[in-house]
Amino acid sequence: MSKKKKQNQETEVLPVRKPRTLGTRKLAEACLSFERPVIELEKKIDELRASAAQGIDLSGEISSAEKKMEKALKDIFDNLTPWQRVQVARHPLRPYTMDYIQYLTTDFVELHGDRHFSDDRAIVAGFAKWQGKPICVIGHQKGRDTKENLMRSFGSAHPEGYRKAMRIMRLAEKFATPILCFVDTPGAYPGVGAEERGQAEAIAYNLREMGDLTVPIVVIVIGEGGSGGALGIGVGDRVYVMENAYYSVISPEGCAAILWKDSSRSEDAARALKLTARDLKELGVIDDMIREPLGGAHRDFEATAENIRATVNSAFQELAEIPRKDLPGERYEKFRKMGVFTVR
Repeated sequence: MSKKKKQNQETEVLPVRKPRTLGTRKLAEACLSFERPVIELEKKIDELRASAAQGIDLSGEISSAEKKMEKALKDIFDNLTPWQRVQVARHPLRPYTMDYIQYLTTDFVELHGDRHFSDDRAIVAGFAKWQGKPICVIGHQKGRDTKENLMRSFGSAHPEGYRKAMRIMRLAEKFATPILCFVDTPGAYPGVGAEERGQAEAIAYNLREMGDLTVPIVVIVIGEGGSGGALGIGVGDRVYVMENAYYSVISPEGCAAILWKDSSRSEDAARALKLTARDLKELGVIDDMIREPLGGAHRDFEATAENIRATVNSAFQELAEIPRKDLPGERYEKFRKMGVFTVR
């Protein structure tokens, strides 16, 4: 293989993409059961606007329908159950890591391969510019269709994905570049091949090594935060969870299957696991919750991304005041404070 071809495989420069806008039809095709009343109102509003475009004055009816829709959204999303938030976290139209990278950063260059086995497309990693300054960005990536999901293993990383992530983190440390991690995975890939190649060891190694990195690390759970698959890139100085994301030691379905031998009790398991951002903040597991627009991140991507930008800016500003040599110690203490210990 020529040197030029090798270089092309190593780096990939992605163009900046405009924020995604979703029409009523797209939302209707992927709507969750509890979103249906809102979708029906949106269809009605679209019909009224189509009639108004033909010269009929329907401004009063449109305004009234829009108020009803906003009230319906607020009533639904202000009172979501933990299981419903899990469903929103898995919404097929929810923004993924690459959506945020392409909107929030510039000059992103993706690096590939773990230098041991292969390149795992379930994790994207590379360097970019964050408001003109260098940043290392790493995150799980799911697919938008069946073909891409198979390529990206539905966002479930193999050992080589975690080893690739650590390789890039070491480069970031070498060049004193802060690290931003986007977590969105149902869990690490559970296949035989992944186990043969040391899945547990790869995750455990990352936990230890991320704890020792001497650069600031900010972690954001943007969708699913499942078990060790999330923790493999989840050890940070600041850890945030999106309002409609979840962060848990196991999926609700897995928990229900273990506790009650009945995966249909996922709703009970979700409630017991305390996996929502509000619960996690109250328990001291995360630093804060990042708010989402009314209706979820998939309804207003740009507003969601700007909330993330503000949170990350604030976090890195705080961490910049901490000497690099002190970061590992403070990170260690942060995680040691989690949970309750009884000494006998």
